Amino acid sequence: MLLRSACFCAVLFAVIVSFTTRADVDDAALMSARPARQLSAYGLFENAPKQTPTAGVVPYDLQVPLFTDYAEKYRFVYVPNGTAATYDDTEVFAFPVGSVLVKTFAYPADMRAADENVRLIETRLLIHQEKGWNAWAYVWNEDQTDATLKVAGTMTSVDFVDDDGIPQSINYIVPNKNQCKGCHSLNGKLSPIGPKARNLNKDFGYDGSNWNQLQWWQDKGILKGLPAYDSIPVLPRINDEAAPLDHRARAYLDINCAHCHRVEGPGSTSGLFLTYGEQNPTTWGYEKRPVAAGRGSGGFSYDIAPGDADSSIIVHRMKSIDPGVMMPEVGRTTVHAEGLALIRAWINDMK
Repeated sequence: MLLRSACFCAVLFAVIVSFTTRADVDDAALMSARPARQLSAYGLFENAPKQTPTAGVVPYDLQVPLFTDYAEKYRFVYVPNGTAATYDDTEVFAFPVGSVLVKTFAYPADMRAADENVRLIETRLLIHQEKGWNAWAYVWNEDQTDATLKVAGTMTSVDFVDDDGIPQSINYIVPNKNQCKGCHSLNGKLSPIGPKARNLNKDFGYDGSNWNQLQWWQDKGILKGLPAYDSIPVLPRINDEAAPLDHRARAYLDINCAHCHRVEGPGSTSGLFLTYGEQNPTTWGYEKRPVAAGRGSGGFSYDIAPGDADSSIIVHRMKSIDPGVMMPEVGRTTVHAEGLALIRAWINDMK
């Protein structure tokens, strides 16, 4: 399969977004301690089946997305009127209370026609409430008219044709609330993962034209503190062969692994820190011995064995679908062939 580029999102959501009224978004529902039973209660979509957002709900895309069993993902952000997120050079932006991050997971019947016969699977909300962020997952009904809250998670079978024309069948897993906390955790508190400057610094279709997302957000008043454009960091796309192999591999690990594998994350005890800006080769795995042995190590000695990908623990875990071995631990039931190939090439290229 090819790495999906979310071009469908850019085409589907190249719509005029008005900031003159936000009456259709139910701020009270977003701030309620008790989540709504139906996704439609929040008023986030003008046309939910088509994923057309309500005025003031802004679509966006990521330069390097998290892999989730080849699902398409449609992302939106809502910031309450009169407030703005605060820019940060390295971390997730500081979104004001009342903000919500929306992500819908979906599968076209045929990945070669990504905008046709699309089945919506789930929509996840990260809502910034007075006591912090809260996460809820909503599963779409068969009629694709609305989605229902699933606190305990669920599993559903999904069939699709991949980019090579090969039929695929997976058991897609909607995470339960505790599993959400397992990844979305920073210093022990629930936190977003994707909306960082380096991952948002790209063009997107707004008002019928392509605009840099960050500049557009600031121009529309939902982001403040944006520095000079040439000083904003950016991740390379992992399939951009013009970019250095090291940068592409580090970008992949940054979004797929570093939300846990960082000093402030749930995986801190491993001593393996995979954020894009990590400078110490040992801490990002170079000839680093695992803190704890066991079958997760595959009997190998190093997280990264330079020049020998197949003797590296990172590769062993990426190519596994055994729940007791695979990394990431949740969010996939299949192997990301393109991501695995990238990390193999990166390690084999090391001296």
